[in-house]
Amino acid sequence: MRTQADKAARFRELHQRPGAFIIPNPWDAGTAKLLAAMGFEALATTSLGLANTLGRATVSLDEIIENCRVISEATDLPVNADLENCGADMPKLAAEAIRFAAEAGAVGGSIEDSTGNREHPIYDFSLAVERVQAAVEAARALPFTFTLTARAENFLWGRKDLDDTIKRLQAFEAAGADVLYSPGLYDIDTIKTVVSALKRPFNLVMGFADPTLTVEQIAAAGVKRISVGGAMERHALAAFLRCAREMKDNGAFSFVRDMAPVKDVREAFASAKG
Repeated sequence: MRTQADKAARFRELHQRPGAFIIPNPWDAGTAKLLAAMGFEALATTSLGLANTLGRATVSLDEIIENCRVISEATDLPVNADLENCGADMPKLAAEAIRFAAEAGAVGGSIEDSTGNREHPIYDFSLAVERVQAAVEAARALPFTFTLTARAENFLWGRKDLDDTIKRLQAFEAAGADVLYSPGLYDIDTIKTVVSALKRPFNLVMGFADPTLTVEQIAAAGVKRISVGGAMERHALAAFLRCAREMKDNGAFSFVRDMAPVKDVREAFASAKG
């Protein structure tokens, strides 16, 4: 078994080597083990995927941390925690989520400038930067190298202000964030513009980007880390709904032909820790 320090060092190495790497987003222990068995090198939690499995639109920080613990314990892979706004507005309170994630087994985690309030969805610039600074301090106080990701959420909330997004990412970078992230960027030219304005690794989430882009194209644009957010869980839900509709509307069960073989799944579960 790798120690948390070993996982942290491995995660940092992935951000330093040439090219881009994919960090898929499982939503429970089973999906984490399947991804590990397939050879992925790191995992990231998804708060959206977790919310969907609980049948809710939102999840609490405690639920996010518990999900992080479940996924971190499922495999030997480094885990990055999707911490949303870290459960608090004020910087010091939000920074506590970094410690909670580390205690749950994560070796990386994110803080975002989205408030969770639809009437005022993005934190004011100065407060957003203060929050990142506090999170950086919390990360640096840990006994291992925690990789902190800072997210600028403008594009997810209809604020397609590229200049402000870059300004925020640059400020987060200056505050000490290890990875920068702006979900909602779609086309390759916009992605290149953002990445070229930064010096530290950038995470692109494919749940909102042009799905025709390839890893090769994304890496050539300067992206270091590629995640998918809740996309895989939503795809699984789509398959679930197709099965349900076939039964309900047609009285048919042809979907059973496409089931994952139990033997293959159990073998993947058994090999995940290896």
